[in-house]
Amino acid sequence: MKKEKVIVMLSGGLDSRLAVKLMQEKGFEVLALFFKLPFGTGCCDENCSFNFSQLQGIKLKIFDCTKGKLLQEYLEVIKKAQHGTGAGVNSCIDCRIFMLGKAKSFADKEEINLIVTGEVLDERPMSQTKKAMEIVEKKSDLVGRLVRPLCDIGIRGRSRKKQIELAKKFNITYPNPAGGCLLCEKFLKNRFNFLFERGIGDNEIKLVGIGRHFSIKGCWVILGKDEKENKILELIGKNLGDLVISTLPGPTALILDFKEDIKKDVSNLIKAYSNKNLEERKKFDKWRL
Repeated sequence: MKKEKVIVMLSGGLDSRLAVKLMQEKGFEVLALFFKLPFGTGCCDENCSFNFSQLQGIKLKIFDCTKGKLLQEYLEVIKKAQHGTGAGVNSCIDCRIFMLGKAKSFADKEEINLIVTGEVLDERPMSQTKKAMEIVEKKSDLVGRLVRPLCDIGIRGRSRKKQIELAKKFNITYPNPAGGCLLCEKFLKNRFNFLFERGIGDNEIKLVGIGRHFSIKGCWVILGKDEKENKILELIGKNLGDLVISTLPGPTALILDFKEDIKKDVSNLIKAYSNKNLEERKKFDKWRL
């Protein structure tokens, strides 16, 4: 008999990998969905998830939310934050609703009934509480269709002991927890608020986590922290804005929304970060993002 298909939301981490294996063990044919998000996708990227999918003999569909229409839709969801934010601007519940909503539309088109996640009750403080999970299920219009197999077998909380035991049982490898979403970083809150108000394009999104950022007289200014970041700014900056390259051993500055009257300020900024004079750098703290 032909196996019933299910969709598994595959982040590439341990929990979602186990969700794949648990559904295969139940006899389902798995189709995995990976969402590539603009501010970080956790411990595994699309290549990592693709490799795992290949090893498990399952198909993988990637939703690339780092460009085009999906990027702008995602940014609108994050900006509105209808269900609150964490310490940064991370609207985790809204993010889950967005992804599961896209997954539902895809599932309906493919005539697949069940959507599976690797969520664990009380593992994450915002999106995986009982109340949050109920909200996500309801707002995604997936009541009765959303399956959380790790919850179903009694896994709960932040300990990974049971998951690691299951990984050994299924003989699968998994990445260590790392990275995370930049939206969760409290120190980037001002940066994101500035950029959300300004608007961000496909290429500009690549700059959010690079360098030191400043808002000077309405201009977005980015300084490279090292040679590698300087080269990235030079490469991306060719198509985005006015590029100022320091003649000293120091940072490259990329200016977006350029105005003529900030040249002197940016020149002084470059000089301040070309030496180790902390007092000079403090003068620019009022513009720091």
